[in-house]
Amino acid sequence: MPVAATLERDAELMLRVRDGCQESFGLLLDKHRGPVIHFLYRMVQNQAVAEELAQEVFLRVYRSRSTYEPTAKFTTWLFRIATHLALNWIRDGKREKGQESLDEGPAEGLVRQVPDTAPNVEHVLLTEVKREEIRRAIRALPEKQRAAVLMHKYHEMEYAQIAKVLGCSESAVKSLLFRAYESLRSRLAHFAR
Repeated sequence: MPVAATLERDAELMLRVRDGCQESFGLLLDKHRGPVIHFLYRMVQNQAVAEELAQEVFLRVYRSRSTYEPTAKFTTWLFRIATHLALNWIRDGKREKGQESLDEGPAEGLVRQVPDTAPNVEHVLLTEVKREEIRRAIRALPEKQRAAVLMHKYHEMEYAQIAKVLGCSESAVKSLLFRAYESLRSRLAHFAR
């Protein structure tokens, strides 16, 4: 198969899955499960829901194996599925059920310890407060802006890849990101002082 020689590794693995190789699916799952769950958690702000949605993402990937064609990067296709599931979950109003308020602390078991080698406790506390404020500002963004920022900053996806995931043009992605970053700059302006 000469086309496969020029494909990215993930697309090659997915083509093997299409041909019936279960081991290749396991490799894809191992490699991408963590980043997908992390992305989904940042979208829906609920660890259990993020894990459940990630299972659905990979179930859909597996179910689509027979029709898979490597027309885009594998991660573009994967994050498109994840984004659609997250946006559907948010739009269906499931967000209100079992979701913690932005004003409340994180749900039990979701507190993240951020390792810091600095011995200054005050510095550690200030850093965590700033991170939480940034997380809140990102959570407050409209859904598509939030998805675009997460893919751009946390998953280092290019505009073209984000556009394919969100099903819009690159200029629309640039506009989404511009509006999102302007909003974040405004909300977080006090950090620049």
